[in-house]
Amino acid sequence: MIHGRGDLRVEELPVPRPGPGEALVAVRYGGVCGSDLHYWRHGGVGDFLLKEPLLLGHEVVGTVVSYGSPDPSAPAAGTAVAVHPATPCGSCPECAAGRRHICRDTRYLGSAARFPHVQGGFATRIAVPAGQLRPLPEGLGLRRAALAEPLSVALHAVRRAGAVAGKHVLVTGSGPIGCLVVAAARAAGAARITVTDLLPAALEYARLAGADTVVRADDPADAGWPDAEHEVDVAVEASGAAAGLDTCLRLVRRGGVVVQLGMLPPGPTPFAGNLVVSREIELRGALRFDTEFDEALRLLAAGPAFDGLVSAVVPVAEAESAFALAADRGRSCKVLLDFGG
Repeated sequence: MIHGRGDLRVEELPVPRPGPGEALVAVRYGGVCGSDLHYWRHGGVGDFLLKEPLLLGHEVVGTVVSYGSPDPSAPAAGTAVAVHPATPCGSCPECAAGRRHICRDTRYLGSAARFPHVQGGFATRIAVPAGQLRPLPEGLGLRRAALAEPLSVALHAVRRAGAVAGKHVLVTGSGPIGCLVVAAARAAGAARITVTDLLPAALEYARLAGADTVVRADDPADAGWPDAEHEVDVAVEASGAAAGLDTCLRLVRRGGVVVQLGMLPPGPTPFAGNLVVSREIELRGALRFDTEFDEALRLLAAGPAFDGLVSAVVPVAEAESAFALAADRGRSCKVLLDFGG
């Protein structure tokens, strides 16, 4: 539970009772996301500020315990599942247009975007709509399946870029999401992937994810930087820093595509907008995901190489140390909380 900036607590809560259409899930693993770290360090994410204590977590997997009402179409009790964290309203113009991921009235686990806040999944037992459960494909264990939510984010960002097969893709930022963008672009057939970051350790995780070239972002003399002869076709900004967006706009070819995936700081952000005009660059945003969640589970089932991106598994009793580790990108990539059997 997060009670305010820097105030993270492990608390005893009543076991929830699932209502009609809901399932009780025994959570095993929960991935610590950048947004969870923002709530911990800053008391909010962008414009979404804490107004009440919030149970964090939206990257969760576990086992079905029971249902609030019989549902023969849902996974049986005892089934290992991943939990899709979004519940779109189904009736707004965005939902009607098939873009449920930008639903204006969605409920998202562990989010302060609305009040009362939507409580999250970092608990030993959670009650969620049965429609949010996804049985794990054969051969996919819970530990690796905990990457499904962030991989879905990456898959959606690559999809927003359009066809990347045979193209040169640049990714700025090699945190967990940036590394998974590398994996998603590789799965989509990218011919070459270049990744930039300030931290050598983070770049090694990008290489593990499938990057062809890694570059120190603070070293323009690095031989790996794309140049006029080898401009990139697509750039995905995954750092959430204005400098990363600037790099993408300056290195993408004329008529290329830049996808802004990282959440920039709140308020105005200066950027090289003149290049968007003079080079007719397409600048696109990418928010969350929808059906990519099912695709992510299939990719994870087929890709044991993803295991290397999980850098630590920490018991939930040591949650604060897990958050500190996840915030130190020089020592970690994806950190999981372990809620026990």
